[in-house]
Formats: sequence, structure tokens, C-alpha cells
Amino acid sequence: MTRVLISGGGIAGTATAIALSGVGIEAVVHEAYPAGGDDAGAFLTIMRNGMAALRAIGADRAVVAASYPAASVELFSADGERLEHRAIAEAGGVGPRTLTRAALYRALHAEARARGVRIEHGRRLVGAEARPGGGVVARFADGSLAEGDLLVGADGLHSVTRRLIDPAAPRPRYTGQHVVYGYADAVPAPTAPDAYHMVFGSRGFFGYTTPPDGRTWWFARVPGEELAPRRRTATTAEYWRRYVLAAFRDDRAPAAAVVEATGDDVVGGNSYDIPTTPIWHNGAMVVVGDAAHAASPAAAQGASMALEDAVTLARCLREELPNVPRGLAAFESLRRGPAEGTVAASARLGADATRRSAVRRPGPPGEPAAPPERPPR
Repeated sequence: MTRVLISGGGIAGTATAIALSGVGIEAVVHEAYPAGGDDAGAFLTIMRNGMAALRAIGADRAVVAASYPAASVELFSADGERLEHRAIAEAGGVGPRTLTRAALYRALHAEARARGVRIEHGRRLVGAEARPGGGVVARFADGSLAEGDLLVGADGLHSVTRRLIDPAAPRPRYTGQHVVYGYADAVPAPTAPDAYHMVFGSRGFFGYTTPPDGRTWWFARVPGEELAPRRRTATTAEYWRRYVLAAFRDDRAPAAAVVEATGDDVVGGNSYDIPTTPIWHNGAMVVVGDAAHAASPAAAQGASMALEDAVTLARCLREELPNVPRGLAAFESLRRGPAEGTVAASARLGADATRRSAVRRPGPPGEPAAPPERPPR
């Protein structure tokens, strides 16, 4: 194998390129966005398994430098009653870390470039064909072509590669929730710098943390109808801020105070998952990360699963060279079960949080503007 083409320069794609370079396989990342990546306004936590994967490819220090620790979670009721304190970091070693997606992209891209990985921006995949003698030719929206021995689809939830491998692949499933992220300049409800406060609100689930940068980072998961594409593009930061306020304004827990202290640094949208993708590879192409097994954010495992995919794929390809199909089969056999199990567990966690949030005051939150339009079925 001389070259792997990677569609997508997010977490899964860049980590895969780093992992492949570490086993002596050249990888070129083709990223659709001119710079950065999708959902860059959100933040995430890389759990212990994700940090272990980063350590396996020597990229953990770069991520640690761009993040802060997440050591514990405290659970509260809508009335502000403390329900549970739970440690999520083990003594010794590097535990979970929290950082923005944008910071993670920058750290991984810098690490990849330092290892000689080429990242080409503005290259949106539109098609690919397997070559008769082996390998693949990828086509991009700008009319350019690229040839390689394998195409890795790290192109996310709405993966083009997944549909190229299997035109009948299932579409992402709406989880029944909107997910909103925000950053408050003030700290109206401080926590320890390595702790999360999680609130089972009366109309949604809310979490916040106060990192060393002096702001409050927060997220909310609010049940609601799926927004149609044209509605998603029309929503503003103020819409989402008011939407979350409407969900938590009657609770005694400090969610509403945190949101009220937030300006226009807010992003939101529909939440989806992919419970199963029947076909992961076809000998010339393979999907990784969200393209193969997107999870709802409840378990905070999306980034970590993508990092595990990267390490496992690189190892399997190295061990089975020059037999690429056998390497892909080994990768799937190792990753499908754990990944789909995590997706299912995350769906259960999200459903449980919704159920607990609806116990005290059922019914949807008031809308700050016109209600979302139901997308066409």
C-alpha cells in the first residue's frame, strides 16, 4: 500500500492520517471546508478510551495542552437538589479532557502536519470508483481527482462515502432532541474547574462547567420536533438562547441564570445517531467515526470512538498488508460490536434523561419564535 485517501479532516479523518503515518502508510486528508470544520462552536469531552487512543499514536500531549481535565460529574434535580456525585477520572494517568471542537481540530491538524501529512482544504468528495486492478479514484466537487489504494470515509453523519459503499445505507435517525451549546462570559454558577454540573430540568437536560478561561461552558438537550433543513439554516444564536431559556426558566437549578449570562456565542441543531451501518467497507472504501456509527451526545463518546477507529484501522491495515480487504474485515470485526453497543447505550442514556426531565412537568417548552417545521418524510 502506497497511499490512503481520507475524506474528511475532522477528528476521525485527521487522527486516522496520524495513525497511518505512524505505521508507515502515507495518507492525504481531503477536507471539504476551506478551514476548520463543521460544528466548530461546540465543545466535547474526550473520555479515557479516547485519551488512550491518542496516547497510542503519540498525539495525547498536543490535546492535553489544548484542554482541561474533566474529573467528576454532579447531578442535580430541577429544584437544585444534589442527587449524586460521580468521579469520571481515575487516580493517576491522564483522565477525560474537555475542549472545543475547534481547539481539537487545530491540535490534530498541527500534529498531522508535523508528521508530514498533507491536508488539502476545499475538497468535497462527490464520487469514487474502485479501479479494476485494485485501488480507488476519488472525485471532488471542484473537478479534481485523486488516486489511492484505499478511500477512508471520515466524512461524518451525512457521509458520501457511506452511500458510495452502500446506496441503501440507513439515514441518520433523529433522536427527538435539539442540542445547544453556549459560552457565558460571566460565571453565574461556578463549579470546580474540573467538574461538570448536570441538571435534570423540568423540560430538558442541562450541563455546565467553568474551565480556567473564566467563562461558563454549557450545553442543553431539549426534546422537540426535528427542524427541517431550511429552518435549521434560518435559526440564529438568539433563537437558540431564548429556546433554552424557555425550557429552564421555571426551574430552581441555575440553568436559566447561566443562559441569561450568555451573549451570541450559541449554536444549536438537531441531534442524530446511526444505530447500525450494515456495510462498513467494500474492499476499496471504508467508513470510520460518525460515518459508520454516530452516537447521540449523551454518553460523550463520539470523539473517543472516532479516535479508537483511527488506531484500530491503522493497526489492522499494517498487520494484513498487502491484503487490504482482509485488513478492513479485521477492523470491522474489532470495532463494530463495541461501537454499536456504545451508540445503543448513549441512546438509552438520552431517553432516560428525557424521561426524568418530564417527571415533574410534562409538555414541550414554549417556543421563542415560530415553531420548527417538520421535515419532509
